[in-house]
Amino acid sequence: MSTVLITGAATGIGNLTARAAARAGHRVYATMRDPEGRNAPRAGELRDAAAAEGVDLRVIELDVSSQESADAAVRTVLADGGGLDVVVHNAGHLLVGYVEAFTAEEIAHLVDVNTLGVQRLNRAALPHLRERGHGTLLYVGSTIPVTTPPFLGPYVVSKAAMDALALVTSYEVSQFGIETVIVMPGAFTEGTDHFPKAGRAADTAVAEAYRVLDPLVARNEEATASLFTPGGTADPVVVAEEIVRILALPYGERPLRSVVDLTHSKVEQANAAVTEARTDFVRRMGFGEVLELRRA
Repeated sequence: MSTVLITGAATGIGNLTARAAARAGHRVYATMRDPEGRNAPRAGELRDAAAAEGVDLRVIELDVSSQESADAAVRTVLADGGGLDVVVHNAGHLLVGYVEAFTAEEIAHLVDVNTLGVQRLNRAALPHLRERGHGTLLYVGSTIPVTTPPFLGPYVVSKAAMDALALVTSYEVSQFGIETVIVMPGAFTEGTDHFPKAGRAADTAVAEAYRVLDPLVARNEEATASLFTPGGTADPVVVAEEIVRILALPYGERPLRSVVDLTHSKVEQANAAVTEARTDFVRRMGFGEVLELRRA
């Protein structure tokens, strides 16, 4: 079994994945901001669950907006667990509103958390993984770069950037025996704090100029919920289960992408077309080897 570090494990998919991976026998480091302060209740719940179920689930601090915090978290895992096998990039935040109403600084902050947070943790973890010549970077991305819904502009930008960062990083780390997996959850209206805790634009004057569209924004969640099969559920536990399934696959056989989309939005078809174009382009450049995992 593997030693797994998961970001954003206080709630939602990260929390569910931490619990599911620990139950599957992995040693799990569930990370979150301020686990001894504002997130103490959530950290306590995970520790209590670990004790009750007899699983190896540990809570440590990691703020993806800080390189120092990312470095410290990886050092803690290496010192405590003796190694690191899998990094699950899950932490993220959501903004809802009209693109023009968000300042550049607001969008930059979201990109800092959702995209650059990935880069910080990779910079902390990759030296160890490269030295070992083995490991997995697993990104909890989104179907959003394909489906591109309205009124979530900054979030779409940040997740598209994260997806691109994961891909271009995969070319290079593959040559050091490091796998890349991008899990793409579809929309979920239950079981996460995304919509309830979503941020809004600070420039209310510009937002007011778009008030004619307010009725559309007001039914955003309702519109999303309408995409699901009637009578079905939209429980994000299926994403955690898919991550655990992937981690159970042999090294070298894990998929580059896995779509977990209960709205059936044809993302797999779009991925197939883009992958064909991308791989053809890279191979015609003469760089085909970066598309394959080089085993140590």
